Amino acid sequence: MQSTIPTPQTPWATSIQQRLNTAGLILLGAVLAGVAVKTTGLSGKLGFAVSFFVIASLLIFIQQLRLRDLAAAKDSLLSSFASLAIILTLIPIISIVATVVVKGYKGIHFGMFTNDMTMASVNDPVTAGGLLHALVGTIMMVGVALLISFPIGLLTALYLTEIRGNLARPIKFLVQAMSGVPSIVAGLFILSILIIPVTQELTGLMGSLALSILMIPTIARTAEEMLRLIPNELREAGVALGATQWRTVSGVVVPAARSGLVTAVILGIARIIGETAPLLL
Repeated sequence: MQSTIPTPQTPWATSIQQRLNTAGLILLGAVLAGVAVKTTGLSGKLGFAVSFFVIASLLIFIQQLRLRDLAAAKDSLLSSFASLAIILTLIPIISIVATVVVKGYKGIHFGMFTNDMTMASVNDPVTAGGLLHALVGTIMMVGVALLISFPIGLLTALYLTEIRGNLARPIKFLVQAMSGVPSIVAGLFILSILIIPVTQELTGLMGSLALSILMIPTIARTAEEMLRLIPNELREAGVALGATQWRTVSGVVVPAARSGLVTAVILGIARIIGETAPLLL
């Protein structure tokens, strides 16, 4: 005899009839909300949205209370509030994306990435000029900031994880404090320490130095966490083979954490690539 495999049952799943009933209640809520807007002091889209949410939630609550129990009715009410929260979160995102697409698609042209704004003015159409200057400037300043920040951040992480000297706690506290420094403060620091008393000139190097102040804590903290994930057995194996601590760190620990260090660099670049406040000074 062949044994039949029982079909899995999902009694908690909503049936098609229940979904149709819920859709009907939502439609009824929309109609009643329209009536409420017409007959009361509520007006506009906001008044309709508030009325619709309140009426539809109450209708679904009453439906679940009649068909099931109070717990299911409360669950439906919480689901309504969760849906409202999701909608309120998506509205500004969709609005921003739609505004950018509607107002910005006219500026897309073949020379957008090969032309700069040298010959363009504020009265020219959006198709004049391009993004070449912005791309080149961003790449140059981020590249210089990376050349400054990565060695400092990596050495800081190695000191905190491998050497663990007497200054480890103050340095770790300083790195954590620098992680919360506003970007405008970094720009003001470079302005007051280097630009005004020394160079008296605004250059891309000064901008890179301001960005490196923001980049170093991110790289140092991420690299520290990645280095702590390296098993101590690898360090012990290097020492057992007669290698010094420096040889063990440079030949075993750092190569083993290569992927984590790449992640630290990516996070550091992501931290500064959109900053404008320290550069506007």
